[in-house]
Amino acid sequence: MKFTEQNIEAIKREWNALGCKYASDINEMVKFGETHGWENWKGGEPTDNRGHLATAVFQLLKDANTNHTVDQFRTDFPPAHTPLVELMKEKGQSIMQLQFIDEQKIVFVIGTAYEQRQAYILNNNDILELDDSINAVGKSKQHNIFAIAANNIITTTQGWEGDIIATFRLDKAKDIGITELIPFNDGLKVLLVSSDGIYIISNTDENMIHPLPDPEEDEWEPYLDMENATLSNNNKYIVVGDQCYDHRVLDSHGKEITEIGTQSAYPDFCLFSKDDKQLITNSCHFYNGITIGVDTSDFESIDIPAYEGGEDCITIEDGMRVYCGVSTSEFYILGDAFGYIKAVDTKGNCIWKHFLGSTITGIAISEDEKTLWIGSASGMLHKLQLNQGLRDNHTIGTANHYEEFRLLLWKDEPIIKW
Repeated sequence: MKFTEQNIEAIKREWNALGCKYASDINEMVKFGETHGWENWKGGEPTDNRGHLATAVFQLLKDANTNHTVDQFRTDFPPAHTPLVELMKEKGQSIMQLQFIDEQKIVFVIGTAYEQRQAYILNNNDILELDDSINAVGKSKQHNIFAIAANNIITTTQGWEGDIIATFRLDKAKDIGITELIPFNDGLKVLLVSSDGIYIISNTDENMIHPLPDPEEDEWEPYLDMENATLSNNNKYIVVGDQCYDHRVLDSHGKEITEIGTQSAYPDFCLFSKDDKQLITNSCHFYNGITIGVDTSDFESIDIPAYEGGEDCITIEDGMRVYCGVSTSEFYILGDAFGYIKAVDTKGNCIWKHFLGSTITGIAISEDEKTLWIGSASGMLHKLQLNQGLRDNHTIGTANHYEEFRLLLWKDEPIIKW
């Protein structure tokens, strides 16, 4: 595809005019709906009418990467999600297990649990492909412990590429796809989450802590959907859940303390606040969901019936189907199935929300809480500098974040920066 200066200018004008209008219309609609009630919105759903430009803009973006003119291209063509949806259907892939290393450096993997994965380091603007045997990467809640799974061996280290703490050769859990890997703060145990069961891995045992075996089935085998788990930051508690089971709160050895009834159809996410004073759990129905907050001071006495809530929980957020999130010193940042990231505090107040597109599949935040990396099922990895001002007028949401860049890690394409 060859371009002249005249048709590039025409594409740029149309891209910007339509993109600015679409973002403005969406923001206006959302502001009205949240202020006056969605039932009172009489306008139609805004549409992004730039799909016909997608192939040309994508080619111009690739040319800019080849010619080292990405910064100018980003100014001329602010990035967008919706116009590229048809390309994403063919080329997109999930970016998961984002873990902060230090400064402006993260590690992440591409691919879901049962796909052939590829791990990468992103250090500022530079990307490094890691050994292709790595199929999962995790980080502890405290003390900077990393865990790497490769060839049915999990290794924990003090810091990224630091001294080895422990090595676990998998037996019961070998050859299973790893949804999430969370090392304990001492590196001597690992929480392994998979659709074949959730395990505590140590040097002495591979203890499956979820689901509970069915005593009436002689040939019972675990199979989970929307499996999810977390550790409290101090590692005192483990929380596990999946589509068919309410969230269960366990002690650090895997013994059940209590259950938290689902408030929507399917339990799919859980996370502790940074100070461990609150646990949030999300349950979903289709693309919507409910997140509740539970005081952690007395798990033994709480009573939260399914679909009924009660005095032992509060509603944190009542719209998102949450797939991933991080806790900061001030609030949670949650990513949902509609492509939004949202900051909500422990009382349920929305601080800001920001649209990126597609299902959000991974989030990591820097230690100083100023930089946020977000991966999605679109095959895009976004890097945001928080509260540093909007970069363009195509941004959807209420946040004030500066997108430093986004990477397109698409199938059968080179890594492309936008």
